[in-house]
Amino acid sequence: MSDHELTQAELFDVFSNARRRRAVQYLKRQNGSCDLAPLVEQVAAWENDIDAEEVTRTQRRRVYISLYQTHLPMLEEHGIVDWDPDDHTIDLLPHEDAFDPYLDHRLEDDRPWHRLYVSVTGLGVVALLLSWLSVGPLTVTVAPAIALGLCVLVLAVSVVQHVSRRPDLELPLGLTG
Repeated sequence: MSDHELTQAELFDVFSNARRRRAVQYLKRQNGSCDLAPLVEQVAAWENDIDAEEVTRTQRRRVYISLYQTHLPMLEEHGIVDWDPDDHTIDLLPHEDAFDPYLDHRLEDDRPWHRLYVSVTGLGVVALLLSWLSVGPLTVTVAPAIALGLCVLVLAVSVVQHVSRRPDLELPLGLTG
């Protein structure tokens, strides 16, 4: 284990590998401590863009071997984790905030915003087509009101997403993000 402060070059080297970044990210989610099995499961799920329950034995084994033989020993060598290969326990060491700029924060937010945007866009396209065809209540006179409503809806969804990704954001009128 390293007793010195890591240089920026060392941090870049350590966090140049996605598995190491994901391992530290998972440890942060688990309040700095976990067993190897759930870490392997989640890292494999992130790598394959699937739920942890869907991870296959082969995917799990591939991640397990590399974490066990390479990545966890390197993280321990640099003083980032305390890794006990016998008990399969991993503890993130106290200076974890120094690693934040190197971690993949997209992993923290599992909300499928893209689905919401696609739904609102699809609704807008359907409304536009119906207004062009003058089908049902969507006539040329009502179409601008519907378009304005959809624009406001997209703006509202965008604001909610922006605020939810920045919990420390200071909002006007004393509201918190």
